[in-house]
Amino acid sequence: MGESENSSGRRRFLKSVAAVGAAVPAAAALGADPHTHHGHRAELAQAGRVKGQAQPQVYGWMTRPEQAFIEAAVARLIPADELGPGAKEAGVSYFIDQQLAGAYGTMARNYRQGPWPEGTPQQGYQSRLTPQEIYRAAMREIDASCLSRFQEPFHRLPDAEQDRMLSELESGKFALESVSGNFFFGLLLANTMEGFFADPIYGGNRDKAGWKLVGFPGVAASYADFIDKHNVPYNAEPVSIADVLQHKVAVDEHGHPRHVLLSKKD
Repeated sequence: MGESENSSGRRRFLKSVAAVGAAVPAAAALGADPHTHHGHRAELAQAGRVKGQAQPQVYGWMTRPEQAFIEAAVARLIPADELGPGAKEAGVSYFIDQQLAGAYGTMARNYRQGPWPEGTPQQGYQSRLTPQEIYRAAMREIDASCLSRFQEPFHRLPDAEQDRMLSELESGKFALESVSGNFFFGLLLANTMEGFFADPIYGGNRDKAGWKLVGFPGVAASYADFIDKHNVPYNAEPVSIADVLQHKVAVDEHGHPRHVLLSKKD
């Protein structure tokens, strides 16, 4: 399968699974109600930049080589194509950095005592290592392997070679010392999708690129007028938490945003 076919296939897959938690990232589960987001001024400022302008990315945890690795990796997992921006353009690498810099990265809210038997897929996260430890070790080992094999770090490899390396991680053929390659790939893919579809207040989904791709309207409005309208697309301009808090959209008497319906699907 060619590179363009791979790209389109990945994007079609995202559109098919977007209903699975498009609004709130697991890593930053703070609630979907915009009125509950107190004390997040930095995130609000990051999300509230003027539409179309570049947002400054002040990484809080990753080193420069790690930033380069993540930017390259997420760009291959969700590439930009004719359907719109990809994960790199949507700021997903910054989203991942912000999550790793916070409580998620250190598993501050997770039970961390043993024993440590092998878990089942249904049991979720089972590693004794924190996400910070997993990312740092895996990125270092992958770059070291790339330097040994190709004399270049991961982010400087051609797209096709990066795809092959990621595929080897996913299949388990790429062995890492500190953690299973398959486990790291699964974590990276999950965090990439979270960053692409989460509310922009968390640093990713810049300009609501992920929402626009799948037609997700964002913060819930009142849908009373649409209850009896069956099989009719609800195509609205996406509304973010920052849009509501910064009064960029009109709200009803209950504080729900008034969605602006689009005349046709973009």
